[in-house]
Amino acid sequence: QVQLVESGGGLVQAGGSLRLSCAASGRAFSRYTMGWFRQAPGKEREFAAAILWDSGTTYADSVKGRFTISRDNGKNLVYLQMNSLKAEDTAVYYCAARIGLGATLPTYDYWGQGTQVTVSS
Repeated sequence: QVQLVESGGGLVQAGGSLRLSCAASGRAFSRYTMGWFRQAPGKEREFAAAILWDSGTTYADSVKGRFTISRDNGKNLVYLQMNSLKAEDTAVYYCAARIGLGATLPTYDYWGQGTQVTVSS
């Protein structure tokens, strides 16, 4: 069992930056693929970024070059550094964990409660 708690969301102006954190409890954190998804009002949850157990990363085209995902296995933490934020990045951001393939799919095993990111234009 893995519990995930996100933090770091808030209100920021367009062009600004935020760093989201996700704290994971449970064993074998380093074995998990960790993902960040987001859901805007009235829209489906969508993939943003993922980092695999071997620290390989993958990003949605919409955030590539602006967002960076990283992990600290010693502290059971995963981060999402978000730069050059746009109004369309406004959403609830969710941290998720899974074992195995499918890093970009919303079929993760464990999910956090989400943190709100609002970008004002």
